[in-house]
Amino acid sequence: MNKRRSIQAKQGRAGWMFLAPATILIFIMSFWPMIQAFIISLKKGSSANMTWQEPLYHNYERILQDTTFKTAMGNTFLYLLVEVPIMLILAILLAQILNNRDLKFRGLFRTMVFMPCAVSLVSYALIFKSLFATQGLINSALMHLGLISENINWLGTTATARAVIIIGLIWRWTGYNMVFYLAGLQNIEYSVYEAAKIDGANGWKTFWSITVPLLKPTIVMTVIMSINGTLQLFDESVNLTNGGPANTTITMSHYIWNMSLGQGVAKFGYASALAFVVFIMVGILAFINMKVGDTRD
Repeated sequence: MNKRRSIQAKQGRAGWMFLAPATILIFIMSFWPMIQAFIISLKKGSSANMTWQEPLYHNYERILQDTTFKTAMGNTFLYLLVEVPIMLILAILLAQILNNRDLKFRGLFRTMVFMPCAVSLVSYALIFKSLFATQGLINSALMHLGLISENINWLGTTATARAVIIIGLIWRWTGYNMVFYLAGLQNIEYSVYEAAKIDGANGWKTFWSITVPLLKPTIVMTVIMSINGTLQLFDESVNLTNGGPANTTITMSHYIWNMSLGQGVAKFGYASALAFVVFIMVGILAFINMKVGDTRD
């Protein structure tokens, strides 16, 4: 008995020795910056001249009165509520189509759908900015088709600028999520679909009764990743619209960057408070999604 306990103790120590480097790195690279960000969020000033706020929660109290941050938060959640469902529905439908064994050139089509994800964030934002310019290709095409009588200022009007950001997000990230669904579909035995077909189930019923339930873990994962990514949306706001017109398309991450580095005077304390609020939002939404997607008893 003592010998068995000694072996188990050695195995336990060996396990912790293997885990220790990764655990230390995760703490240094992830948890310690979170702790530091919270401490800085209780301070004011910039760089080495930071002092404690009076009261300590002043930066968080300021957030409640910050109309620009409220606009940024509203924009971010608007993008999330519109873009994420459309993107994930398109991704799962494309994965279903491209998983068909009888489809010719499947590899080519899969590559074409995934390609936008491989494009640099800055590059694709600049391309979209050129396409949707007042004298850009989109306006020229619409004018040629007779759908508009004068050029639309896509990036200079709030509603259309938001629409361009949403279109850009859907274009770039649909293929990325499709890959996850495609991998999930390829783990489903084809005999399951054949049995459903023999039982008389049509394509739509098979999709809802077999594909969606079996892909539930993958769907939950992509929803969490998409929400996390959208709440931290930065590149599109900066490179497409620069938050304009008049900060009506700015996102929370873009506003945090403005507060810390983008407006000349660094407000690290307030920027850290904003970042910590976004961190809490991401954590809460991820927790809710995990609970909703957890099918265990």
